[in-house]
Amino acid sequence: MKTVFFDIDTQIDFLYPAGALYVPGAECILPGVAGLNRFAAAHGIPVISTTDAHSEDDPEFRSWPPHCVVETPGQRKPAATLLENRIVVPNRACEFSVEGARQTVVEKQTLDVFDTRNIGRLLERLGADMYVVYGVATEICVKRAALGLLKTGKPVILITDAVKGIDPGDCARALEEFQAAGGSLGTIGEICESLP
Repeated sequence: MKTVFFDIDTQIDFLYPAGALYVPGAECILPGVAGLNRFAAAHGIPVISTTDAHSEDDPEFRSWPPHCVVETPGQRKPAATLLENRIVVPNRACEFSVEGARQTVVEKQTLDVFDTRNIGRLLERLGADMYVVYGVATEICVKRAALGLLKTGKPVILITDAVKGIDPGDCARALEEFQAAGGSLGTIGEICESLP
């Protein structure tokens, strides 16, 4: 069974108190996210890392404070979450190859990774039988990614000790919605023990 890990928006602007759109407590999940990405690399599991990549006048900034502007420190992923042999797939028509890539960084300008131009082709090329999802923020981008992946008809596991959200009530509702749609919850330990 081919598994693909989805590392959602673990970027400096979201993860740290000094970030432009800090998710409270998100720095606490960083060791878990980094560990999951390293586990994936060690076991030949592809990692898709979504990243916001906004322009300075991005339309999203009408709804949210400016964050993750391209080429700013806040837009970067912490080094601990990056793997060697990675590629970046921008949100525009382009050719890309996942051959030999351990990590594919998918750039996006909206809350939902399924709004990007290349996600369908990327998933098709990877041919996963199951998805594992973690990152920030639980009730926003993580929820949208997890529900979108469920629509592929493949099992999706959301790692509860490697996600962080903004509002506890909204997070609880997001997890309930995800489970009601057929998703499963798990922990870092459970997923690492269950995969070869």
